[in-house]
Amino acid sequence: MRHPPRSGLLVVGAAVALVGTAIAPVVTASGATPACTVDYSVTSQWDTGFQSAVKITNNRAALSGWSLTFDFANGQKVSQGWNAKWSQSATTVTAANESWNGSLGTGASVSAGFLASWSGSNAVPTTFKLNGTTCNVDTDPSPSPTDPPPTTGTAPKLHVLGNKLVDADGTTRRLLGVNRSGGEFMCVQGYGIFDGPVDDASVKAIADWKANTVRIPLNEECWLGLSNIKPEYAGANYISAVKDLVAKVEAHGMTPLVELHWNYGQYTGNSAGCSDVHATCQKPMPDAQYSPAFWSSVASTFKDDQAVAFDLFNEPYPDRATSTTAEAWACWKDGGTCPGIGYEVAGMQDLVDAVRGTGARNLILAGGLAYSNDLTQWLTYKPSDPTGNLVAAFHTYNFNTCASESCWNSTLAPVAAQVPLVAGEIGENTCAHGFIDTAMKWFDDRGLSYLGWTWNTWDCSSGPSLISDYDGTPTSYGVGLRDHLRALNG
Repeated sequence: MRHPPRSGLLVVGAAVALVGTAIAPVVTASGATPACTVDYSVTSQWDTGFQSAVKITNNRAALSGWSLTFDFANGQKVSQGWNAKWSQSATTVTAANESWNGSLGTGASVSAGFLASWSGSNAVPTTFKLNGTTCNVDTDPSPSPTDPPPTTGTAPKLHVLGNKLVDADGTTRRLLGVNRSGGEFMCVQGYGIFDGPVDDASVKAIADWKANTVRIPLNEECWLGLSNIKPEYAGANYISAVKDLVAKVEAHGMTPLVELHWNYGQYTGNSAGCSDVHATCQKPMPDAQYSPAFWSSVASTFKDDQAVAFDLFNEPYPDRATSTTAEAWACWKDGGTCPGIGYEVAGMQDLVDAVRGTGARNLILAGGLAYSNDLTQWLTYKPSDPTGNLVAAFHTYNFNTCASESCWNSTLAPVAAQVPLVAGEIGENTCAHGFIDTAMKWFDDRGLSYLGWTWNTWDCSSGPSLISDYDGTPTSYGVGLRDHLRALNG
């Protein structure tokens, strides 16, 4: 899915009048020190707005970057903030560190503040989370963010057998679940690593939908730690965060599907998402300069864990850059100097070779042309994989060209007859679920896999969002996927 970048905040002026303070209480069960404490106060309030101060204290291991989240209950809207990067999505407010105050040692505190609007009531938020950990409560019985997640499940080690996916026992498996967007854009935009919490509770909420797979989009510049990325969100810090999320997904018995979403390379041609050379939008193809290195590193990281699957590139569209289908498919497979693309391209064969060169035998997915919506010549240009563990990936939304059963019958069915097929993204921008209901039935009837876009608390104006809260509360669109997964696997 090509989604808009995180939007900035509107800055407004306001007159203030001091009216007193309200401070969020600290609640502990046994007198133990909470993992973090947050003091929240309304320092000024007037008829349409208010000013608040927030003091965050970290009582656990030192942090190199921090992000505080909380929810408003009465429709309050943040308009301006200081000492943090403030943003708001629906009711959820996020304050992420600035470049100069990201370090938060054990026992250290940081203060920030904001202006916001209100009407009718201005209740104090009741729950605050620092990097996904709930503050102001005794958290000693639960693991700290750096502890291993609980081993409540075992993710299957999958491989290809004919046109099916099977586990180590030879049982046929389908990948059914969600996408967890954030790792592709937060770091390059300087806000953090993930969009919203990725603690064990938030991952359990996905499992509670009876999902068995979580697709995790990544950014190659952040993984490789290139100089344009803030150090706290790059290299070892980024890799560690991804590994931690992968471990949590596996601990709940789900398959982690890591994929390259955004990459380096300047493209300003047809359907360009941005003019930036950096990995700030969807590019038409992976780049030869960094993408093979990215996959060598990712594969080396996870090659001893065959429960992890690899999706080579989110949504290729070399067909938008060149006038002939043959040139587009040749670019897709072999890369090199491709018509209409100004950077050296890494083809799917290059990326398969990069993964297999590490000795990794993990499952590999490769999406076709037209943003992975065209598989018409996928079998003809299929990359060579010495392990035979290659899967065709397909994306379908209600607004795509191939978004009908007749198209799926003519273009997908022949591919699915020969290799496993995974619809890595399905969704619709109608705030309903009529289209995905049709798509899921078509895939169900053929024993194929699909993953809904996306497990994020956005809204219909930003693209298909499955949830309104990270506790798993579905949107009207998400209800369709949740109820269907529960009916299949409940």
